[in-house]
Amino acid sequence: MNTFPPALAVIPTYNEAATLHRLIETFERDAPWIDVLIVDDASPDGTGALADRMAATRPWLHVLHRSGKDGLGNAYRAGFEWALEHGYPAIAQLDADLSHPPSILPEMLAALESGADLVLGSRYTRGGSTEGWPLHRRIASRLGCALSARALGLPYTDLSGGLKFWLASALDTIDVASTRSQGYVFQVETTQRAERAGLRIVEVPFTFSERTAGQSKMRASIALEGVRMVARLRRDGWKPQRMVSAVRTGA
Repeated sequence: MNTFPPALAVIPTYNEAATLHRLIETFERDAPWIDVLIVDDASPDGTGALADRMAATRPWLHVLHRSGKDGLGNAYRAGFEWALEHGYPAIAQLDADLSHPPSILPEMLAALESGADLVLGSRYTRGGSTEGWPLHRRIASRLGCALSARALGLPYTDLSGGLKFWLASALDTIDVASTRSQGYVFQVETTQRAERAGLRIVEVPFTFSERTAGQSKMRASIALEGVRMVARLRRDGWKPQRMVSAVRTGA
């Protein structure tokens, strides 16, 4: 039993109708204590309409419709803004393709309750793993995370991962609305800001499973944008308006 009021999981979607039923059923089974916000970018396959029908009988399920496909970073910024406006004290972020298991969320929330400001779900810390990826993709992902961490001086193993759990106050501290990146590098930028603000960040291992339906959104253009943005983050960085002590009583 967690001690927080209801937390929220923000889940961007684009053409995820094939997995949406299973996703929501998995939350009902493995994380019934958390509300869910679907942020749909006008999916041509009807994901948004399907989410509306499911939400009609589930008061904990919410749907935010956006006018079109406008980038993962913008979808998360919109979802986080909605979550903060509605007063959720803890906000998770997950992919919609079931690669991030909702069953790990209780462990991540427990880390927040123990004093963390941000919890990273990690494929690459001890105990984490990936399933269903070919060798070249595993190598590319791990290499990308390692190079980004080295370039930005960050001590975390999985910078590009999209499974995170935030305190709402942490999102306020990093001024998430002013972030600039799209694609997986959005995850890098937000973690860099959290580190620079002195937030307490911990990693929790989990097993990433490749999607079994739908298509991956990863494109060469997204990878190129990531390389450029990491270089920009290294050059320009970000200066927090206020620092937060990383030492928490009882942590």
